[in-house]
Amino acid sequence: MSTLGKIPATVITGFLGAGKTSLIRNLIENANGKRIALIINEFGDLGVDGDLLKGCGDETCSDDDIVELANGCICCTVADDFLPTIQYLLDREKRPDHIIVETSGLALPKPLVRAFGWPEVRTQVTVDGVITVVDGPAFRDGLFASNPEAVQEQREADENLNHDSPLEELFEDQLNCADLIILNKSDLLSEDELASAEAALKEQIRPAVKLVKTSHGKINHSILLGLEAAAEDDLDVRKSHHDETDDHEHDDFDSFVVTLPNPDTPETLVERLQKAIESHGILRVKGFIAVAGKDMRLVVQGVGNRIQHYYDREWQDGETPTSQLVVIGEQGLDEQAISALIRG
Repeated sequence: MSTLGKIPATVITGFLGAGKTSLIRNLIENANGKRIALIINEFGDLGVDGDLLKGCGDETCSDDDIVELANGCICCTVADDFLPTIQYLLDREKRPDHIIVETSGLALPKPLVRAFGWPEVRTQVTVDGVITVVDGPAFRDGLFASNPEAVQEQREADENLNHDSPLEELFEDQLNCADLIILNKSDLLSEDELASAEAALKEQIRPAVKLVKTSHGKINHSILLGLEAAAEDDLDVRKSHHDETDDHEHDDFDSFVVTLPNPDTPETLVERLQKAIESHGILRVKGFIAVAGKDMRLVVQGVGNRIQHYYDREWQDGETPTSQLVVIGEQGLDEQAISALIRG
């Protein structure tokens, strides 16, 4: 079906902490006047990614152009959340030039792409491309290697990890659906590690899919946009572990919010977080922190044992400086024990 006159949409997928938000923020800042609408699928009760992007302050992507879907995995709430959101954007007086959909790290991309084939969307929007962001150091460390048996052996040897994990399948589905692979954080890999990661990824992706290396999500927008893949029209070549059922349950994951006393220093909080992560196999921690005596808001992002933090802006009028973190992990997280460790 011709894409002429349709609004292009880009689906950005990738595992937790791969760098999707950084990629999108850089894209907005270099949009060259293109009006971009964002649909953000935040897994958890605290809209961290959405708030970060709203703070971008770019005239091509105002607060009104950002819609956050916080009701769980976007591929599980297509009818209830995603399609009405697309319709909302289409009904606006000023339609976007391009729609960006940032999926949760737990979302399967294929059911979402399939939704663009629904009659009320298909005539007006096309999937310009599916972009999968890969965390280079995580991939190097064998978290999503091509040999699942070796990965499973490593998991079984680590008492802090859950033994029954669907994470490999999620990662493979994200690769299989992609039109472009972004190997992010490549600056953290040696030349040999980078070459090895590229070779391993190319063995898993379709021949026509391109792989691009980047750091901090910085990449020219002309590489990301304008792929003209019309992905909704060739779903059969985008294989998925869930093709038989089209059913995707997330009972294997837990997510909860911890409200904690404002720490004296970022280092104090990081030390407590590291203890909690090491003791309970937490996959992701992210949130905003009010450090005692500081007027700036502290952003905290943790993936595995890697914890980053930085001050992004001053607390605004009407905001109460509070400290909250979203904790995401596999089913069975001990919320009470984890919260106690983080609170100190």
